[in-house]
Amino acid sequence: MLNKKTVIIVHAIDTEGPLYESLAASFERLEELFGITHVKATRENLARLQKKEIDLGGQEEAVAEMLSSHRVNYKDTWDKVDEMLDRVMAAEFRNKLPDSHGNGWIYNWHCLDHVGFKTNPRRRDMGYHNIFDHYRAILKEKEEDRDGLHWHFHPMSVYQDAHRCATSYVNSPELYQILCRRIIERQWFPSVFRAGFQAERPDSHHFLEQWIPFDISNMALDDNSELDNTIDFRNGRSGDWRLAPSDWSIYKPSHDNYQLPGNCRRHIGRALNVLNRIASINQEEMDKAFLRARQGNPTLVGLASHDFRDLAPEVDFVRELIATSKQRYPDVEFKYAEAVEGFRNALWPEGFSDSSLELELRFKPATAEDVPSIEVNTKKGKVFGPQPFLAIETKSRRFIHDNFDFDPSLNRWHYAFHSDTLPLSDVANIGVAANDKYGNNCVLKMKFESNN
Repeated sequence: MLNKKTVIIVHAIDTEGPLYESLAASFERLEELFGITHVKATRENLARLQKKEIDLGGQEEAVAEMLSSHRVNYKDTWDKVDEMLDRVMAAEFRNKLPDSHGNGWIYNWHCLDHVGFKTNPRRRDMGYHNIFDHYRAILKEKEEDRDGLHWHFHPMSVYQDAHRCATSYVNSPELYQILCRRIIERQWFPSVFRAGFQAERPDSHHFLEQWIPFDISNMALDDNSELDNTIDFRNGRSGDWRLAPSDWSIYKPSHDNYQLPGNCRRHIGRALNVLNRIASINQEEMDKAFLRARQGNPTLVGLASHDFRDLAPEVDFVRELIATSKQRYPDVEFKYAEAVEGFRNALWPEGFSDSSLELELRFKPATAEDVPSIEVNTKKGKVFGPQPFLAIETKSRRFIHDNFDFDPSLNRWHYAFHSDTLPLSDVANIGVAANDKYGNNCVLKMKFESNN
């Protein structure tokens, strides 16, 4: 049982692998975000902008923030990323400030797949599973079982540029390809999600409601003026959370607006950026979380980072905030947490007794009366959402997501192989995955031999 006067620290890292940015590209962003075109792209001018030595008509501070050495010193190769990971994942670094239980820092790696893009000027690592496999191998090598592996997704940009933002999941067929492959090829399915560019819209909202119980994308602020002052967030562009709770509470969203508390299924937690130009965590926000916990409300504090920046100064900065808040609120405990554990601690601090989800996948051969099919039965627990996620791999290595047919019991589902779906003879593998509301996960796979 968790002490209800606890702040739960969940470090959610948008795990995207190496990122390259040329000098010209840095100045291109300067033009796109601030409309500044009169400064020549040189190393000398970059240094002067960082020192606020060039007159920008009142935008000097914001530009210096964007171009700070921490933000533009990208880890642009896997060697550089891995060197950073060796430092920040070392026990000595993790344990600089143990939590109230004596444990060290925990990371949550929300892995992205860069797929489907036509242009890649930032030299991202393109391919299914590349980043997921890299981090899973690192965690295995370091025998680190406290960190979490989770999911991050970038919707497809209009011109399929890997360095551009977008919001439409409907226009992103790669979404289903990624999850189908993750289920069938890696026997893995996410239970915690972070939105790319912090951007959710009705299509992504309704997608998540079907399968993902925990969402740590809310970046609501008490004062939205800083969003209005930057082109990429003005008028609700990119991550729009202006109507969402900013008090560190976790909420279930409304059906029609993901920002408003309502009666949907998933739980949305708040995560602020660290040492960033937008929506950054500060002492006031950390104190607010400790005060809320002091009132008997276990409080999840999400921290958002990227793995292509040096995580060490970001973690050290947050630890200073925590230490200061702990001095001000000595009766409040704090705990570093893997994301699923963090949501559970905040939502069900006294624990829960429900059985973990367990599914059964059965093949039903063709009979004189019916075509071949599969059947999924709920043996224990309850599926989050209306149906499990169905993934199909064909003999030609196409990956297809489809809907199940529903049983009146509401805890059993069917999928038939016939002329309106696909013939069994073309099926290589079937994958079925689901969560329960607590983030317990079940992934099943069935292989079909060539003679079926």
